[in-house]
Amino acid sequence: MTSGAEELREYLAGLHYPVSRADLVRWGQENGVSTETLQLLHALPAESFDSPAELTEALGSMA
Repeated sequence: MTSGAEELREYLAGLHYPVSRADLVRWGQENGVSTETLQLLHALPAESFDSPAELTEALGSMA
């Protein structure tokens, strides 16, 4: 797994679901995540995620 994915997972605890990819990107920008993490968010395979498990699965598929 990339360090961007690891950084992202650290910040996901307070998210409310469902969450869209656009919301995740905006959240990342507002919270000053790394460029690598922002690129990871932009590259997520789905437009939205209904649960933490769904987002974690998507992140895992990008490793």
